[in-house]
Amino acid sequence: MKKGIKIVTIGGGSSYTPELVEGFIKRYNELPVRELWLVDIESGKEKLDTVGELAKRMVKKAGIPMEIKLTLDRREALKDADFVTTQLRVGLLDSRIKDERIPLSHGVIGQETNGAGGMFKAFRTIPVILDIDKDMSELCPNAWLINFTNPAGMITEALLRYGRNKKVIGLCNVPLGMEKAVADMLEVEQSRITMDFIGLNHMVFGKEIYLDGEKVTDKVMSSIAEGKMGSIVKNVKDLGWNPEFIKALGMMPCPYHRYYFQKGDMLEDELKEFSKGETRAEVVKRLENDLFELYKNVNLDIKPPQLEKRGGAYYSDAACRLINSIYNNKGDIQPVDVRNNGAIEGIDDDSAVEVSCIITKDGPKPIAMGKLPILANGLVQTIKSFERLVVEAAIEGSYDKALIALTINPLVPSEKMAKILLDELLIAHKDYLPQFA
Repeated sequence: MKKGIKIVTIGGGSSYTPELVEGFIKRYNELPVRELWLVDIESGKEKLDTVGELAKRMVKKAGIPMEIKLTLDRREALKDADFVTTQLRVGLLDSRIKDERIPLSHGVIGQETNGAGGMFKAFRTIPVILDIDKDMSELCPNAWLINFTNPAGMITEALLRYGRNKKVIGLCNVPLGMEKAVADMLEVEQSRITMDFIGLNHMVFGKEIYLDGEKVTDKVMSSIAEGKMGSIVKNVKDLGWNPEFIKALGMMPCPYHRYYFQKGDMLEDELKEFSKGETRAEVVKRLENDLFELYKNVNLDIKPPQLEKRGGAYYSDAACRLINSIYNNKGDIQPVDVRNNGAIEGIDDDSAVEVSCIITKDGPKPIAMGKLPILANGLVQTIKSFERLVVEAAIEGSYDKALIALTINPLVPSEKMAKILLDELLIAHKDYLPQFA
C-alpha cells in the first residue's frame, strides 16, 4: 500500500495556493500529503512557478516530507490521485472585468457569481470542469473532486447532472465566514459554533445557530439587527441591514443576499466604483499583482497576511478541513454543495444544494433540513431555476435557454435588457465560448 496521499490542485498558480499549502502543513500529522501537484495552463506558467517555489519554501520550513510538483500536463498529474481540487478562472481576471463592467455599463448589477456575470463565468467554466471530470474518470476514478471554482453551485449542478464521477463536492468559504462572524460576535472559538445551513451556493441561510449545541439563533439575530456583526467576506460591500427586516427574516442571511434584498443600494454603490474604474475585479487584479510580487521574495516562506484581503480568504482552510474529515472518517458536520437527495423538501432530488452535511469516508451525508421557510422559498426556487437553465445552456450552447435564464434572474430588469446583455457578453467572451459559435 502506498504511503500518504496524492492531491492535485488544478489552477495551482492561483494566489490562494499558499493558503492551501499552509492548511496541509498544519494538518500533516492527521493528513499525510505525500505529493501535492500544482497544475496550470501555459498562460499561467509564470504564476505557477512563483507560487510553486513559495510552496516548496513553506514545506521546507515546516520540515515535512511533502513533495510539491509543478506541471502544465493535467493528465500526468491526475494519474492515481486521491483528491483533486479545482480553483480555476477561465479567461483570467480580464474576463471577470468584462462580466462586471458590461452589465454596469447598462445600469445592471455586474457581479462574479450572480446575474449576468455569474452566468457567463458558468458558461466559460462548465465545459472545462466537465473535461477534467472526464480525465478523472479515466486516470483516478476513485478520487474525490472538490470544486471551489465559482459559481460553485452551478458547477456542482453541472457535474452532478452531466459528469461521470459521482464523488463530487462543491465548496465555498461563505458559510465558514458566517460561522466565524457569529463566533467573533459572541467572543467564542469558532469550533463552538454550528449552524443549520439551508439553501444554495451564495444563496444560503443560517436557519438555526448553536453555541456548544444550545440554540442561540434569537440572540444572534438581535445582535445582527443591532449592527454588531462584522464583515463576512471581503468581496461584498457590507451596507448593514435594516433591523426590522433582520428580525422579520429570523434567519441569518449570507452576504450575497444583499444583491437581492438591497438591490438598489448595491447597484448604486457598484455604479460609483464603476465610474472610478474600481470594480471589484479591477481591485482584485491589483491585489493579485501585489501578492505575486510578495510571493517572488525568496526569503518568504509563510503565507503572507495580505492574502486575507482576497474575497476567498479561508476557503483553503475549508478545503483542507473537508479532505481531512473524509480521509479520517470524522463524522463532523460541515456545510458543502451536494446532491439534494431530499435534504431540502421541494427542491428536485438531483439538484445541487448547500446544506449542513455529516462528513464520512464515503463523502458528505446531507442532513434533512425540511422545507425552506415560505419567506425564502420563492427566491431560492427562482435562483435554482436560473441555475438549471444556465447549466443546460452552457452544455447545449443554447441561446434560447441563456436568454430565458437571464430574463428570469431577479437582477435583470427586463427581457429586453436580458437580450442586450446576452448579445454583448457573448461577443466579449467569444474566444472562451466555442459551444455558442
